[in-house]
Amino acid sequence: MSKKLQYISIPDLKLRSGKVQDISVSYQVFGRELHTAPIILVNHALTGNSSIDQWWEPLVGAGKVLDTDRFTLLAFDIPGNGYDGDVDRLIYNYQEWCLADVGLAFAKAIQSLKIHTIDIGIGGSIGGALLWEMIAIEPKLFRTIIPIAADWKATDWLVACCHVQDSILNTSSAPLEVARQHAMTFYRSPQGLTSKFHREKVAGSFAVNNWLDYHGKALDQRFSLPAYRLLNHLLASTDAAACYDNSIEEMVGRSTTSIELIAVDSDGFFVAQEDRDTYALLKESHEIKYHEIQSLHGHDAFLMEHDQVKFIVSKILRHHLKEVDAT
Repeated sequence: MSKKLQYISIPDLKLRSGKVQDISVSYQVFGRELHTAPIILVNHALTGNSSIDQWWEPLVGAGKVLDTDRFTLLAFDIPGNGYDGDVDRLIYNYQEWCLADVGLAFAKAIQSLKIHTIDIGIGGSIGGALLWEMIAIEPKLFRTIIPIAADWKATDWLVACCHVQDSILNTSSAPLEVARQHAMTFYRSPQGLTSKFHREKVAGSFAVNNWLDYHGKALDQRFSLPAYRLLNHLLASTDAAACYDNSIEEMVGRSTTSIELIAVDSDGFFVAQEDRDTYALLKESHEIKYHEIQSLHGHDAFLMEHDQVKFIVSKILRHHLKEVDAT
């Protein structure tokens, strides 16, 4: 756990389920002090955390794309992700939560830090989906969002994958290990696994099986069951247009935020075609652009294809932060 972890208490957070709950949101600030430089909010992925300098190290740091010499980088932990190791802050009533509730908690935390505008919001996977939820809640908070390998909704395919995950987590004798093994199959692609393993065997076992075993054990050592169960449930609850008659056009129409979509062509989880469809739907009425990472590796390519991600994100930042400098 980072020594830089700070907390904001949010009493009486009203969830969409009707439940009212006291929570605290942990966060870290990297780079320039708050209110002295453009602010970039970085939302972590499902098993990530607010230590963005560790899990996204190729992009975060002095002189890097998310330059700590130039920007203030703000990162929250999704409440209940267990990063601080405090079991009292885990969330056990996970089925009463949805991803919009996390967006509301983040919005309240941002308000308590006296931040009125986030210049750039960037996040991968559930972190990108959370950006969509946040502009639904605070239509004028962000100047620009960059959802990567993400979508504004959970498709039937994503809901189905998360349902199987939930079943594993609630019935398996090794829930985290087995759920993670299953998850790794849709975080990657058939072509990516073929290019990595070539049906290789080690001591009589397929290398791909050993790789899955490794990832299962690794997650079991660093994640708790309540945290993983909550995060998996939140992912399936993604629906940024829920309060707008399921119309993403209506939701986005109330926002002033520029949207820069980044998809992965081989993503079998947050499928690229969904982002292409969103772009086609909104391009005539809203400031939105579409970018695509070319990769064999599927969904996780946003954590692997660093050169492509850096090229696209740096181009986006140059464009939008130039506008910030001009205001």
